[in-house]
Amino acid sequence: MKKKLMIALTAVSIAVLFSSCGKVPQAEIDAVNAAIEAANTAGASVYVAEDFAALQDSMLAVNESIEAQNGKLFKNFDGVKAQLAVVSQLAADTKVKAETRKEEVKQEVIALQTDVTKLLASNNALIAQAPKGKEGAAALEAIKGDNGLVETSLTEVSELVAADNFMAALDKAKAAKEKGDAINAELSEVIAKYAKNKKR
Repeated sequence: MKKKLMIALTAVSIAVLFSSCGKVPQAEIDAVNAAIEAANTAGASVYVAEDFAALQDSMLAVNESIEAQNGKLFKNFDGVKAQLAVVSQLAADTKVKAETRKEEVKQEVIALQTDVTKLLASNNALIAQAPKGKEGAAALEAIKGDNGLVETSLTEVSELVAADNFMAALDKAKAAKEKGDAINAELSEVIAKYAKNKKR
C-alpha cells in the first residue's frame, strides 16, 4: 500500500513539474515585447540602430527557442525564461542609450543652429562689403542666392526640431553650416583681393 502511494505521489510530482515547466511564459513574453516597443518609441531604431537590431535579433532567438519547445512532447521553458530575462535587460539598456543619444544629437543641432545663425549674419555683412562692379555683379547675385538657401535650410532645421526629428535636423544643419562656411570663405577671399588691388 505504501509503495503504491509513493508511486502515485511521484507520478503527481512529475506531472506538476512538467506542467509548470511546460507552459509558454506568456506574461514574460508580453512584458519583453512591451519593453522592446518602449525602446523603439524612445527612438532606438533611429539613434542606436545597431543596438536595436541586436535587441530584435535576441527576441527572434527567444521565439525560435519557444518554437523548438513547442515541438517537443515534454516542454520545458526554463531556458526561454532565462533568455527573456536577458532580453528584458537589453531592452531597458537600449532605451536608455537611445534617450541619451537623442539628447546628444539635440544639443549638437542646437549648437549648429547658433553657428549657422552667426554665419548668416557674417555672410550678409560680407555681401554688403563685397565689390559691386560689373564683373562681380553676377557672382555676387549667385552668392546671395546660395546664402538665401542656407537661411531656408536653417528654417527647415527648426521645423524638424519642433517635430522631434533630431537626426534629420542634424544632417540638414551640418549641410547648412558647410555651405555657409564655403560662402564665407569665398566672400572673404573676394574682399581681400579687392582691397589688395585698390592699394596698388
